[in-house]
Amino acid sequence: MDTASVPPPEQFDFYRTWHADLADVQLLGAKRSSFAARQQVWQLGDMALVTIECPGFGYDLRWEHRKRPLLDHWVLSVPFSRSPSGEMKAGKARMRCLALPDGGLTNDDLFVALFLPNTMPATNASSLQIGEATLRFLADYMLLLHRSLPHLRKGDLPLIVATTTNLFAAALAPSNDRDMAAQGPTDAVATARIARIITERLRDPLLTPDKLCRAVGVSRSRLYRMFEPAGGISNYVRRKRLLKTRDVLADSSDRRSISSIAEEWGFTDASTYSRMFKLEFGISPKEARELGWQGIKHATWLTIDQPAGGGSDSLSSVLINNSLGLSLSPRRREVASPGAPGFVQ
Repeated sequence: MDTASVPPPEQFDFYRTWHADLADVQLLGAKRSSFAARQQVWQLGDMALVTIECPGFGYDLRWEHRKRPLLDHWVLSVPFSRSPSGEMKAGKARMRCLALPDGGLTNDDLFVALFLPNTMPATNASSLQIGEATLRFLADYMLLLHRSLPHLRKGDLPLIVATTTNLFAAALAPSNDRDMAAQGPTDAVATARIARIITERLRDPLLTPDKLCRAVGVSRSRLYRMFEPAGGISNYVRRKRLLKTRDVLADSSDRRSISSIAEEWGFTDASTYSRMFKLEFGISPKEARELGWQGIKHATWLTIDQPAGGGSDSLSSVLINNSLGLSLSPRRREVASPGAPGFVQ
């Protein structure tokens, strides 16, 4: 989002709407009537990385968390101020909870923030005990992530998301949980390998959890634990196959019947496939085909590597979806029964 899209006298009021569900922002003083600001949001699994560029010096802001918060995410943020020489200097990193009273004054030029939902075990608490060294380490990692995002390939993102989630879980966990959390980076690598194998063998009707375990050298229980955030390994594979059928249906050069396309990706019962597709994407396979052939992308087609823009993809919408577990799948928590089509148990 960019305030340049509205007339200068309306720019600050437009900026305030970006954060209306999170905090109240007041402009105490300004050099001029305009307010040049820009916000970018990157969806990273159940997390959101946000950058906010502000006018900086000469524009004094007061912010305060909502008294009746809609969200209880934890936020790691680092402010930046521009020096007289033009160099951006980082300020002190902070970790705060949107559900707790907080506020302050600022006239910084840039904020980089990572929003962590309370679905992570380490953040499902009303307070966090974080040492200064740990906070600086996490802030440095977040800034590295921010610098790296524009250069990442689509295939890198699942591993980046898994690694970031496990890193924060390990760093924020109570001390007696850290040994267990140290398994996280190893799991992240194994998860990425399994995801790659699944992508390569997605058409294989005999792809099973046991075959995946043997291919990567992990136990069945560990496999299930690693994919628990995705609603389970079966749910993950099923959704990957649904996504494939969705992309094929949108291809106007492929005129095969919907049932033929579904069967190619492991869905042998047309009515069950149609029901699962609509549950996943909010539209029927026929509607998806019609939209795709017209070159229209449905709102639910936003993928992890696409920055959220304006409208319904606002920061608030992204965070609400994350807190409900909707970032990976609109119905991720409604795990299908073991015998459901789309994956061999």
